[in-house]
Amino acid sequence: MTTRLAQCLLMCAGWGTIAWAATSDLAFPDAKTDAWHGHVRHLFAFQGRPAWVVEPRTPLAGNPWSWCLMFPDAFTARCAAPQLLDAGFHHAFLDVGNSFGSPTAVAALAAFHDELVRRGLASRAALIGISRGGLYAHRYAAEHPDHVAVIYGDNPVCDFKSWPGGKGHGQGSPGDWAACLEAYGFADEAAALAYRGNPIDALEPLARAGIPLIHVVGDADDVVPADENALVVADRYRRLGGTAEVIQKPGCGHHPHGLDDPGPVVDFIQRHAAGAGR
Repeated sequence: MTTRLAQCLLMCAGWGTIAWAATSDLAFPDAKTDAWHGHVRHLFAFQGRPAWVVEPRTPLAGNPWSWCLMFPDAFTARCAAPQLLDAGFHHAFLDVGNSFGSPTAVAALAAFHDELVRRGLASRAALIGISRGGLYAHRYAAEHPDHVAVIYGDNPVCDFKSWPGGKGHGQGSPGDWAACLEAYGFADEAAALAYRGNPIDALEPLARAGIPLIHVVGDADDVVPADENALVVADRYRRLGGTAEVIQKPGCGHHPHGLDDPGPVVDFIQRHAAGAGR
């Protein structure tokens, strides 16, 4: 769908006149459109996987974008994406399934990134990693640091030994643990436990690229304990000279994700991602 047609759809829906900047090409083959938090969303298949991109009403110069790696419709208003759209960011999602940031998932995400950049979006995205999406965001950034402007993790999984493995003091998930081993192609659990590609172990590429991190965590989270995941990342990242901010929610568990006022996260992403990568 062309930008002009998208504008007409929004006006017909009663959202008024919109100043569009024709700076990106989101006319994917066989795409459909709908409304997502007051903006036009383009839905399509990318290499056989469901995907979508949402256009802001007034795109910022350089077309910065946020990219939710998992659970894009969970606690959305609390997790920064609608506010970033209102500020002029595009927003994207590719469904790589319950694949725990495995090499196959990272390869699919890289191809999607390259296609969106080819169509005019900024070369470095703001990644949003909600819960197990933290594995996807950090694993992707470790493999492709030049594709990433900033990472926002929300109660993020940063070590699959913690979740779904349950090898610390969290609940774990035996079914997901078995699926994780299969997704990575590990021969057995011992191979998974010896793996050194978890986010907590693979921070050097992010630090060298100067990727800032912000994590929002509940200090009573017994599903993805912060002291086995986000807090380990923050401590190690700072030791590497990286920027890592942590917002703790006293007494909060794994849910709800996000913040009553996501402004601090939105501001952090805007500072580090607006204008990046062009």
